Amino acid sequence: MIKNEKEYEYSQDCVLKFEYSISLMEQDEETKKNDHERWELSRGALRCHLDKLQAEIAEYETLISHDSYTPIVLRLDDIDYLPQILIKARMAAKLSQKELADLAGLTEEKIKQYEVSDYANASFLDVRFVIDALDIQIQSGEFFVPLDTLRRTPITKEELLSLSPKKNRETSSTT
Repeated sequence: MIKNEKEYEYSQDCVLKFEYSISLMEQDEETKKNDHERWELSRGALRCHLDKLQAEIAEYETLISHDSYTPIVLRLDDIDYLPQILIKARMAAKLSQKELADLAGLTEEKIKQYEVSDYANASFLDVRFVIDALDIQIQSGEFFVPLDTLRRTPITKEELLSLSPKKNRETSSTT
């Protein structure tokens, strides 16, 4: 997720580099002919990264160009992505981190720390303050609790982290 102008500019540079790399690959007729499988895999990997980056750029542009007086719907498919909803809501509302901090009764430094770490060190109460400051409302939220397969033994911190989508994203890509 692109969180600020600096990351946005860096992402745009990366897009140009990926596009250049793909165009060079397209011109490499020898590798395409002699090792087509490797060529196809390499090209596919570059294309996948490029597509993901372009989607993040489009999302960022949508958020920063959104009318700050028009409601926006942000979807959450996994509770681990709640921090991104908070950051996206702040961006769509055109609030600086300082303005959000003032509204939430927190310090600007805390909001900056929370956003950099995707709210990993934020207390539940501080998250509530941010949600209230952004006037985020849940519409028809459902939580599914599969009691028939509920784990009956304690989960270790390592197991929990290995299940986290954030952890999986960090190990699978460096965008």
